[in-house]
Amino acid sequence: MLPHLETERLLLRQWKDSDRDPWAAMNADEEVLRFFPSTKTREESDLAVDRFVHHLDAHRWGLWATELKKTGEFMGFIGLWPMPVGFPAADLTEIGWRLDKRFWGKGYAPEGARAVLHHAFTVLGKPELVSMTTVTNEPSRRVMAKIGMTYSPADDFVNPTYEPGHRQGPHVLHRITAEQYFAQTTVQ
Repeated sequence: MLPHLETERLLLRQWKDSDRDPWAAMNADEEVLRFFPSTKTREESDLAVDRFVHHLDAHRWGLWATELKKTGEFMGFIGLWPMPVGFPAADLTEIGWRLDKRFWGKGYAPEGARAVLHHAFTVLGKPELVSMTTVTNEPSRRVMAKIGMTYSPADDFVNPTYEPGHRQGPHVLHRITAEQYFAQTTVQ
C-alpha cells in the first residue's frame, strides 16, 4: 500500500480521478501560476497527474495530492520530486508544494512540508533536499525558511526551461541536509 502522510490538518495521499478537475482549474489560474512561464492546459494538467501517480506507485514517494482533513477538499500537492537533469543539484530530490489560492496564508504549506521532510529523512533516508523557485516568489521562499532550509547566493541559477531573458528565469535554490534537519528537531 502506498504510504500517505498526515498532519493535524492535512492528508497527503495518492491522487484520485476527482482531483483532476480542481487541479486543472488551479493550473489554468494565472494568479496560482504567476511565478511560472504560463498557465497549463487541461491536457498538460492531466499528463502531470499521470506522472505523479506513476512516480508514487513506482517509488512510494513523490508529489502527494493534499487534502484538508476537516472537509476532504483537494488543495493541491506537497511532496518530493527528483531534480531535473541539467539543473543545479540534479542528483538530489526537491521538496515542493502548489496549493490552490483558497488555501494560501493559513500555514498549510509549511505544515505539510514538515511532514514530508520528516518522511524524507527518517523513512527514505535522503541525505539532503533542495527546493527551487523564481527569485521573486517570496511566499515559497518564506515556506523554505520556515521549514529550516538555508539559502546561499552561490546556488542562484537561471532556469533552463524558461525562454532566455524571461523575467521569472532567475531562480534560487534552498537546501537542508539530514544533519541540519535532525539538529533542528532535537532543539525544538
